[in-house]
Amino acid sequence: MFNFKPIIVLMAGLVLLSACGRRPVDRAISGGAIGAGVGAVAGAVVGGNPGTGAIVGGVVGAAAGGLTTKRTIYLGRPIWRQ
Repeated sequence: MFNFKPIIVLMAGLVLLSACGRRPVDRAISGGAIGAGVGAVAGAVVGGNPGTGAIVGGVVGAAAGGLTTKRTIYLGRPIWRQ
């Protein structure tokens, strides 16, 4: 049976870390980057394909970052805007 616990932890982490920046574009970019990294690591840890994990994590992270608002979560100005 497949263990869904790592996926649930990954998704919770993506939601918490995805919103960095004031504009939705900034949050989507940072969320996608964070999600791709976490997804690649999670894919390798659970024995799957890290490339597939990076793609799925990037898409989920970008969506979570783009759909959040500054009022929901704000972790500061992104590095590329400083």
